[in-house]
Amino acid sequence: MSVKQGLMALLAEGPMYGAQLRAEFEQRTGGTWPLNVGQVYTTLARLERDGLVEATGEADAEGRISYRLTPAGASEVTTWWRTPVDRDSTPRNELTIKLALAVTVPGVDVQAVAQTQRTSTLRHLHDLTRLKQQVMARQRDAEQAGEGSRPGDGEVNNDLAWLLVLENLIFTAEAEVRWLDHVETRLHRESLRPFPRRASAGAADAAGAGRTAYPPERDTETEATGARR
Repeated sequence: MSVKQGLMALLAEGPMYGAQLRAEFEQRTGGTWPLNVGQVYTTLARLERDGLVEATGEADAEGRISYRLTPAGASEVTTWWRTPVDRDSTPRNELTIKLALAVTVPGVDVQAVAQTQRTSTLRHLHDLTRLKQQVMARQRDAEQAGEGSRPGDGEVNNDLAWLLVLENLIFTAEAEVRWLDHVETRLHRESLRPFPRRASAGAADAAGAGRTAYPPERDTETEATGARR
């Protein structure tokens, strides 16, 4: 999610100044994607230039200027809520790039790279699960105390928002562990091959044409049978 869309979504609730927007954004996402005030005000300046937000008036006694959405900005936020997230451009994944390069660079212990990352990811997954348990325990305590179970209660909504973020991170970490298990299995199978695969001179051309860099495995037994016929 872009910072632009996040700030505009917050401004749809009412006017806010930069530091307030930063605090609200981090509180609702559990600080997973921290912002700095300079980044917030730079984004606000661009939104104002594009006619999507406007200042509500002069600066207050502390020099803070509140901003609100213009009609065009409110329309863009509504469109954002209704539009699915674009998946046309694949984001760069450092771990995927790291392992893809590792198998092509001589002298790199790819198995060790994968195992080290798996240990780190499992530790991260444990921390995320612990945080989720803490949030859920806080919710249970609030319910038992009879506090804020109404849908409009800000604190309850913030806990729900944080849970959604945590669960997304948990699912992502679990998927990464499964993929790393698959990588280790793939590496083991590759190590058992009598003749290791080598990229052909035309591998880059094949990849550019949308074909796999490695040709499909040949069924030598069937070929031999056909030759005898």
